Amino acid sequence: MTQQLTAERLTTARGVERLVNGQFVMDGAGVKINRVLTQTLQRRLDPFLMLDAFGSDKPGDYIAGFPEHPHRGFETISYMITGRMRHKDSAGHEGLITNGGVQWMTAGRGVVHSEMPEQNDGLMEGFQLWLNLPARDKMSAPWYRDIPSEEIPRFVTDAGATVQVIAGSSHGVAGAVQRDGTEPVYLDIELAAGASFEQRLPPGHNAFLYVFRGEVTVEGKGVPSARMAILANPPAAEGVRIKAAQASRVLLIAGRPLGEPIAQLGPFVMNTQAELHQAVDDFRAGRFGAA
Repeated sequence: MTQQLTAERLTTARGVERLVNGQFVMDGAGVKINRVLTQTLQRRLDPFLMLDAFGSDKPGDYIAGFPEHPHRGFETISYMITGRMRHKDSAGHEGLITNGGVQWMTAGRGVVHSEMPEQNDGLMEGFQLWLNLPARDKMSAPWYRDIPSEEIPRFVTDAGATVQVIAGSSHGVAGAVQRDGTEPVYLDIELAAGASFEQRLPPGHNAFLYVFRGEVTVEGKGVPSARMAILANPPAAEGVRIKAAQASRVLLIAGRPLGEPIAQLGPFVMNTQAELHQAVDDFRAGRFGAA
């Protein structure tokens, strides 16, 4: 059910620190993706480790999918705008995400999973976000949840915004997922031409937005399609104000930084090199996947 709400009004809003173009890379079994949040930005955007955007109507670009591969020490959030993707993992979880659905997986101490398209033609579009786990939770049991589109809370404001609340909260609407350690906010915001949206954010949260339709402005700075805007963190700012130059759609993502060491080796993200070596040893020994 979609709620009708009055838009919030901020006195002081965050501006754009810089724009990021992203890097086009091949991943999985040759899937073409735009890696928007890269490893070089992990410190600045702590607790987020990566954001990939993928989209194509050419089956050859995606049909090979992402065969079995391991993860340890963080969470993956897959958001399917259009298309179908089947998940299977070594902890015994299996699910299918379809148009507008989300798959939230906590790799914890280790899981091997696959993400494979279940269509032979048509548009496949979506995102995968990597969210770090606090050191205390890195060796937790693997966890998995499929969230169909109809279970994602949404609301419409009188300022022309339609908002889906994947994580955190917005305008008093609690999202589908909450996390105490990183306190993530994950919103999908659709704006009519000339519409605006304001979101309160804790001053200490790192935040960014990614425009995947149209073009928006943030405190007078234009953010075109397929660009990420890293938001500044002035202590006095209450949140962010987004205005649409044309019909637009934006992901707004924010979280509480962990401030912990980051040691990464591909799909393993721990706090020390010794922990990384142990992760490799455990994976090779077949110790991933126990629930």
